[in-house]
Amino acid sequence: MKLKLDIDPDIVAMMAAEVAAGERAVSAAIREAGTGLKVAWRLQITGAGLGPRLARTIRSEQFPKATPSLNAAAVVWSNAPVIVGAHDTGPLIRSKNGLWLAIPTPAAVKSLRGGRITPGEWERRTGLRLRFIYRRRGPSLLVTEGRLNTKGRAVASRSKTGRGLVTAPIFLLVPQVKLPKRLDLARDAERAHDAVPGLIVANWVQDVVGY
Repeated sequence: MKLKLDIDPDIVAMMAAEVAAGERAVSAAIREAGTGLKVAWRLQITGAGLGPRLARTIRSEQFPKATPSLNAAAVVWSNAPVIVGAHDTGPLIRSKNGLWLAIPTPAAVKSLRGGRITPGEWERRTGLRLRFIYRRRGPSLLVTEGRLNTKGRAVASRSKTGRGLVTAPIFLLVPQVKLPKRLDLARDAERAHDAVPGLIVANWVQDVVGY
């Protein structure tokens, strides 16, 4: 008795096609997960009131870029990691020199370099001197004698009689500040990670059906 086994279609070709389908499915799933995480983080940032500019610092990229792979990976990051990370962890911020943190009040002008103005820069720009006032309860102060312009900013007084002269708080001085935690990036990252297996299956089935 002779037995003859014919495999049609070729099993090698079938396996190769299945591997190719798997590569496409994994790459598509990783791309969806990475893009979804980027969108979720951006929505978190804008929802926390931190603005669209900071949200746009969230980027994503997939590897490998050109070809499907069973080892595909996605990276999601921020171009402003210090700021985003601070709002994600809620750290305790202390002065670098161990003394005071100077927090500008609305009477202070804005820094020319971006961010918060320092007491030294404020004195150089306004020509006014700051005076330290210690308070046992509440933050201590750096104040100046001048007048408030129409924008509520402290400026030098031109009055020779002292009319309109006020003592204006320019900086609040505190030993440390606890930044509130406003983001939970790990929550969305875990959701994206947990969704990957289902996305792979969905894309694999769709690929096979389409094929």
